[in-house]
Amino acid sequence: MPELVFFSGTMDCGKSTLALQIAHNRSARGLQSVIFTRDDRAGEGKLSSRLGLVTEAVEATPELDLYGFVVERLSRGGKVDYIVVDEAQFLVTEQIDQLARIVDDLDLDVFAFGITTDFRTRLFPGSQRLIELADRVETLQVEAMCWCGARATHNARTVGGEMVVEGEQVVVGDVGAGIVGYEVLCRRHHRKRMTSATARAAALSPDVLPVTSG
Repeated sequence: MPELVFFSGTMDCGKSTLALQIAHNRSARGLQSVIFTRDDRAGEGKLSSRLGLVTEAVEATPELDLYGFVVERLSRGGKVDYIVVDEAQFLVTEQIDQLARIVDDLDLDVFAFGITTDFRTRLFPGSQRLIELADRVETLQVEAMCWCGARATHNARTVGGEMVVEGEQVVVGDVGAGIVGYEVLCRRHHRKRMTSATARAAALSPDVLPVTSG
């Protein structure tokens, strides 16, 4: 039976890489997909991974009816065997409902990939709706790591290396890119708002430097 599957995890856990791998494996068997994405780091209409792999995709703007898009392609004689959705956390809740309808009414598998919570540890509306509707929710097994070496469980937004907890929910960026960046942290250091940059600064502080005699 076709399924709506939500692959979730923090940043840096290989979500986009797995999305590309699924598309590659199935296309090698002659299956054709529609790939949707939203606000990818590589730009509009792209699905990319941090490993440097990129493929073309349909930009899922808030106004786009995903179900209607697939139906139109099929009605024009196009072949669609399955759907891949990356950055699914950025979709509006109505689009998640449309993904479920694609599974139920068109008998197509939908593989959605995204992070669950934002930099404030609050669920993205798209991710929340996926958790509510998905046939399966799969947590990716590639563990991202906090700067301290512990398993990273939270996404942090940084400005100049300093963690921030206020602002718009969606600001597209990447780790170390520009003024606004993102970093994955363990719960302890997310709670303490200690990023890798602030940890380095603390380690170099005169207050913690060893005292030498002489």
